[in-house]
Amino acid sequence: MVRTPIRAQSSPSISEQSMSGAFDVMTTRGQSPSRSKGLFERIAQAATQWAGNSGAFLIALSLMIAWLIAGPIFGFSSTWQWVANTTTTMMTFLMVFLIQRSQKKESLSIQLKLNEIVAALEGASNRLIDVERLSEADLARLHKRYQELSVLTGGGVSLQGSHSVEDAKQFGNVEKPAD
Repeated sequence: MVRTPIRAQSSPSISEQSMSGAFDVMTTRGQSPSRSKGLFERIAQAATQWAGNSGAFLIALSLMIAWLIAGPIFGFSSTWQWVANTTTTMMTFLMVFLIQRSQKKESLSIQLKLNEIVAALEGASNRLIDVERLSEADLARLHKRYQELSVLTGGGVSLQGSHSVEDAKQFGNVEKPAD
């Protein structure tokens, strides 16, 4: 069954109500979101963009080749090795934090988009909107409950059916698992 959203209402949807102040947070004193970024944010974003392109790889490869060529010139000395080890260690250290920052931002963006979708869908359960804040043990328990719900409802044939194990049991949406 295909559902089409009904948007003929004059009052704002739950999603629009929940987001009414969210876009105000994105701007500071009337500035656009891109201009309200701090210096570190702009530098980190530029570094992330640069490090993720082919040019950065080619530069790193060229430096490695230059280092290898310089080995015989410096007699493969300990200073020659020290320069390479120190440089790669520092770059790796910085890249770990840059990658972590980028992944955190992308994860948060995706989570916000999913939250918006859940909030906008009529009949959708919004119990999991803030699920990313749960502990791993809580997530494992929640996963187990959804597996149990899937078995109880026969694999979740109806998307409009119950959204909890208790609802499935109460409303008789329970199919006996095949032995």
